[in-house]
Amino acid sequence: MRRIPFVALLLITALAFSIFSCRKQDEISTNHGLKLSFSADSVVFDTVFSSLGSATRQLMIYNNNNERLNISSIRLGNASSSPFRINVDGKPGTQLYDIEIPGNDSLFVFLRVTIDPADQQNPFIIEDDLVIETNGNSQQVKLIAWGQDAVYIVADQQIAGFPPFKVVADSLETTIWTAEKPYVVYGYALIDSYGTLQIEAGTQVHFHDKSGLWSFSEGQLIVNGTAESPVLFRGDRLESSEGLDYRNVPGQWDRIWLMEARAGADHRISHAIIRNGYIGIQAESFLKPTEAALRIDNTIIENLTGIGLFSRLYAIEAKNLAVANCGAYAMALTGGGDYRFVHTTIANNWNLSVRNNPSLFFNNFLLDSLENPIQLPFQFEMGNSIIYGANREEFNYEFVSSPDTSYVFENCLIKTERRLADWPGFVNSIANENPLFKDYENFNYRPDTLSPVIGKGKPEFALEVPFDLDGVSRTESPDLGAYQFVPANR
Repeated sequence: MRRIPFVALLLITALAFSIFSCRKQDEISTNHGLKLSFSADSVVFDTVFSSLGSATRQLMIYNNNNERLNISSIRLGNASSSPFRINVDGKPGTQLYDIEIPGNDSLFVFLRVTIDPADQQNPFIIEDDLVIETNGNSQQVKLIAWGQDAVYIVADQQIAGFPPFKVVADSLETTIWTAEKPYVVYGYALIDSYGTLQIEAGTQVHFHDKSGLWSFSEGQLIVNGTAESPVLFRGDRLESSEGLDYRNVPGQWDRIWLMEARAGADHRISHAIIRNGYIGIQAESFLKPTEAALRIDNTIIENLTGIGLFSRLYAIEAKNLAVANCGAYAMALTGGGDYRFVHTTIANNWNLSVRNNPSLFFNNFLLDSLENPIQLPFQFEMGNSIIYGANREEFNYEFVSSPDTSYVFENCLIKTERRLADWPGFVNSIANENPLFKDYENFNYRPDTLSPVIGKGKPEFALEVPFDLDGVSRTESPDLGAYQFVPANR
């Protein structure tokens, strides 16, 4: 038998291996476990305010597997109704089919959005998903574009354990937000330590889902609204959809989060409307006890899925404050602190879910790592105010016995099952009478004609805040709450 030369055998083997490899590479794998990778998990169009209101972005799709794959479809989640368009290998549309990508290769996808930034009917932020389906796997890349001309604050940093954020007022820096354009926050807008953010009268601040405003330890927030031009904090969805008016939908954003203030730098919120989030204001001593206070006046906090005003070991003074329609507590003042509320209305007729908590709750301790209470000083005073809601009991507390704890409600209307005469903390106060607000459903907490709060206020409290939330004088015969009754003929 004639033997094949060794060199020829090597050539035949190499040729066979090459043919086998080509065949293997040419075959399209149907392995469900193989997935694609992308150059980004989201594509942000942040320059759509050109003359045409359009922009183009590029996305890379990577097949990091050895096998060839068939992308059965690349489509936009909102299909033809989407303002986005895709282009793959020169093929444009909203849905493309059967696009092959070899092993260890990549694919260019060009994405375009066209928006009229002057159209006030647009949401501030327009979103869609690019959906890529391969071997039964569905993968998504988020598409984000700006829908109206505004100042967009987009998170660009994240620290483990904290939400994504963008610094808007750096250390030793004062930043001023004006009413010239709305501000839209995507993530958290952060005031850094020793930084100050001032928000001027008439400014509108809109938050995207899970977004908020965050003053880090020793930062400072100053909100300078006026009666004529309050500062508005709310979600970024303005549209109505299928009968749902997003102007009145709670839970659309997260919270205003205030850590401890530094000495001489109180947080100040004047003439503001905070609505439709999860928590209105969270004020807490996070890294150390606060050396300053949160001072609030002429402000409405309403329509929150969680808590209107939440604190831990803080100092808060509030006058002409309305807190309404909250899914958990209207106010939860915890871990001790020093609190004073004058002419405050708590009106909690939340009806979107079961609310098991009272509208007002406070305690004088925090728990250590072993769940043991650490008692902290607690002082609370409320005057000429209303605490009312749909529950039978709208006030509760939990105290560790201590001489450093005191509370007093003076000239207040309170919905409670307690017999106020047996409780020394209640002075000249009314229990369980309906304050007869004009219109709960339309967020009108002004007293109606037959309200029992009319004329029941203590004049000394009224002199501290002589005008109500509407600018009506109350010094002659003060009512309880943040609003003074106005006869129809006036």
